[in-house]
Amino acid sequence: MRTLVTGFRFAVVAALCMAGTTAMAQSADFPSRPVKMVVPFPPGGLADTVARPVAEAMSRELGQPVVIENKGGAGGAIGMAQVAKSAPDGYTVLMALSSLTVLPEADAILGRQTTFTVRSLRPIARFTADPTVLAVRADAPWKTAKDFVEDARKRPGAINYGSSGNYGTMHVPMEILAQNAGVRMTHVPFTGAGPAVVALLGGQVDALSTGPATVLQHVKAGKVRVLAHWGQARLETLPEVPALKDIGYGAEYAQWSGLFAPADTPEPVVQRLRAAAKAAANDPKVKQVILGAGSPVLYQDTPDFEKYVQDDARRMADVVKKIGKVE
Repeated sequence: MRTLVTGFRFAVVAALCMAGTTAMAQSADFPSRPVKMVVPFPPGGLADTVARPVAEAMSRELGQPVVIENKGGAGGAIGMAQVAKSAPDGYTVLMALSSLTVLPEADAILGRQTTFTVRSLRPIARFTADPTVLAVRADAPWKTAKDFVEDARKRPGAINYGSSGNYGTMHVPMEILAQNAGVRMTHVPFTGAGPAVVALLGGQVDALSTGPATVLQHVKAGKVRVLAHWGQARLETLPEVPALKDIGYGAEYAQWSGLFAPADTPEPVVQRLRAAAKAAANDPKVKQVILGAGSPVLYQDTPDFEKYVQDDARRMADVVKKIGKVE
């Protein structure tokens, strides 16, 4: 009997060692096939705008294709959860926006079972960190942010705004503005930034808050007017646009984009992705494409980005509690 038990224990240890050796070998060979980069929004938004040139540059660095998969819905939660639950082998990564730190807190407020947490994803690199801008159609009656806020104050709920979904990166800043300015507006959620911008251009919504890259081409075409932004300093791409805090509303919010992998991804694989992300961030073509779309590259390497995400998650938890339950 003792011989059988000893043999069984030996077999278990041997199996575990073999599994560990296999995992290490697979990590050393990474990547040996294409990598999928999930963008948790439809085409046309900031995450998609950043992901495409970054994926192309990372493909060159990794020696394997990095293929974009747009997986929109639930303000980004569907795609984020997909990556969080995927195999932690580096072959499925995520290009997320700052809604990643908000959505788990929103689930808690709504009493829903969360589909992922911030801890279930490993930060790899940040690429952009833009304050969102307050955009309206060029033919809208508001010439300044003060005009907009005063009208919202006079007509509670009459002004509506589009977003990429409840508690997303286009919803949260508008709620921060509403709280600080003491106004009420009507929220109209869509499946992503792209559809929300289409709704603005088509007159289905009056306004929206989004990253500069999402609307800059429409500003240049004379179809959209930007009234203010949620940042601390003048924007490089829209230097004439004032900050909300400078005109008395004290609203601040940054929409960042960053690369993540499942939390248990082996360290050698993380380091390979980290190196490829850094090379992409320093690639002149990537910088040119992203800046041309309206967002300068503001790269953060893995250690700094990990701290940035943790700090943002703590701050957004307080913001979501103030927003409260939104169905």
